Amino acid sequence: MRSIWNGAISFGLVSIPIKLVNATESHSISFRQIHTEDGGRIRYRKFCEVEDREVTSSEIGKGYEDADGTIVPITDEDLAQLPIPTAKTIEIVAFVPADRIDPLQMDQAYYLAAGGAPAAKPYTLLREALKRSNKVAIAKYALRGRERLGMLRVVGDAIAMHGLLWPDEVREPQGVAPEADVTVRDKELDLADALMDTLGEVDLEDLHDEYREAVEEVIAAKAAGEAPPESPSRPAGGKVLDLMAALENSVRAAKESRGEAAPPEEEAEVRHLPRKTSRAAPKTTGGKKSTSTTKKTQATPRKSTSKTAEPAKKTTASTSRSTAAKKTSAAKKTTTKKSASTTKKTTQPRKRSA
Repeated sequence: MRSIWNGAISFGLVSIPIKLVNATESHSISFRQIHTEDGGRIRYRKFCEVEDREVTSSEIGKGYEDADGTIVPITDEDLAQLPIPTAKTIEIVAFVPADRIDPLQMDQAYYLAAGGAPAAKPYTLLREALKRSNKVAIAKYALRGRERLGMLRVVGDAIAMHGLLWPDEVREPQGVAPEADVTVRDKELDLADALMDTLGEVDLEDLHDEYREAVEEVIAAKAAGEAPPESPSRPAGGKVLDLMAALENSVRAAKESRGEAAPPEEEAEVRHLPRKTSRAAPKTTGGKKSTSTTKKTQATPRKSTSKTAEPAKKTTASTSRSTAAKKTSAAKKTTTKKSASTTKKTTQPRKRSA
């Protein structure tokens, strides 16, 4: 890897020659500006206002514009000879716990490579001291025309440095949080915790830039004269009206995406209201109401008597009918017997006398 800065780490009276190497790289796809009618490249040419001609990069330097418009030239030699100790040195000023560093301050990351064989011993000493203390080193250094703040930590067997923003460069979050008073229920927090547990952890090595891959597919298709791939249709996101339902659906979708069985939907709980066993007694606030109640109570037995009298009449009528039927059948039997005896008497022969 190519170094972008050479210097040394100042660790008390120990000096460690190092080379600064970029620890990250960008894989984003860059585009050129073109003329949409004919596809011609759009270029920016640099002209000198005094000579009114185009100049090359080798002719371009730095300059500071004063308040009255005067340009003060500044050369690289002027910057290299700045009267500060961090011009070519990463000066460690303190060792602090890692959790003292606000992630908002994190900036560009670099690897610090040992600058030759003489740097191996002090480089290893600093690395092992950082490991054993479980702390990070706060340092100041100058790079690209300005002094910067950095944090040194151990990554594997190497020392890495993260550029840090100065504390006054981090803005306060004023007007960012919602101003309205919002109450979050315990059940909503429980569902949020369940969603976090379902999503779980992820191996960062498995994550990749899907946007860059999609752009590469579009470029390859158009270069081959084919139609670019169409994006899959996604359901339009609506306004969340029920936060609980959204959380429950999110937990269910997260479990299904991980191949876990979705929890059965809970049935609604039915609660039966207690029945009233007796009616409340009427209020006796006046004499008229109590009198009417008494009348109703007295009228009730009369109705029950008339109703019970009808079955009694029916029972008497049926009894008399059955008695008459029995007498008729008995009379028939008696008549039949008499006729039979009479027939026998007439059919018998008379005895003759001698």
